[in-house]
Amino acid sequence: MNTTTSRQAVVRTPSGPQSVEIIAVPPAKPGPGEVRVKIAAAAVNPVDLGVAAGVFHRFGLVHQPEHTGLGWDFAGTVDAVGSGVELPRGTPVAGFIDGFDRDHGSHADHLVVPAANAVPVPDGLDLIAAATVPLNATAAAQLVAMLGDAAGEARRLLVTGAAGAVGAYAAVLAQERGWRVTGVARAADEEFVRGLGVDFATGLGQGWDAVADAGAMQEQALAAVRDGGRFIGVQPAARLPEERGVAVDVVTASPDAALLAGLLGRAVAGDLPVRVHAVARLADVASAYETMAKGGVRGRIVLVP
Repeated sequence: MNTTTSRQAVVRTPSGPQSVEIIAVPPAKPGPGEVRVKIAAAAVNPVDLGVAAGVFHRFGLVHQPEHTGLGWDFAGTVDAVGSGVELPRGTPVAGFIDGFDRDHGSHADHLVVPAANAVPVPDGLDLIAAATVPLNATAAAQLVAMLGDAAGEARRLLVTGAAGAVGAYAAVLAQERGWRVTGVARAADEEFVRGLGVDFATGLGQGWDAVADAGAMQEQALAAVRDGGRFIGVQPAARLPEERGVAVDVVTASPDAALLAGLLGRAVAGDLPVRVHAVARLADVASAYETMAKGGVRGRIVLVP
């Protein structure tokens, strides 16, 4: 790669994977309290497909005049630091950037982030695997924190999309808060879901004390909650109205270095599933998005330089 330029995956007029392109820009310089990460791996997430398709533009959450940057998760090494940063160059780090309205993303050669959001990757976790953890595990942990501890007899939790990244992490973490978890997924995913230590179902059923809607089933999943129960969704731009006394909330993943450090440690220990579906070159980012959009992907497609 030319050291005077850095590639970024962007969309100008978002209309799906075919609108994803790569542009070359000068590598950004970190400011005070920031680091520049040389990206070694960056996962492709469903939210990336939504940005590329213009979903969040239509919600009025993106206002970029020229192009919108793609990619949230990253793993790589620190190659430049701003003033006031103690993180050494060469440190392997992982994390994610949040927000939709930005002209850059992690599907790139370099990324400048606040040093506080670049979490050292523990020994034993390679960077490709590490890139699959930050956004999804953080979202799941923050969702479970919103649920809180299971109280009294109200312990039956349904997790939709339990074979997906957020759902699998949520299913594992919710058990530690006392919830008796059932994961919903396709029949072909039964072995994986039961391997998380939870019950399995292919349908939503009725009467659940709480539903963690990691599968973004929205109204269908809300209807499965008992009167007076809890519902937590994963689509901040499409929060459902409350009904039948059901407390409705939605998780918006926010970077949390201490939380992520613990989650990465648990991934190394094997407590949390780390699944890489495939590895693709950044140059083939549009094809990677197309594969993700077709569905049936288990784990994450990870982009490498």
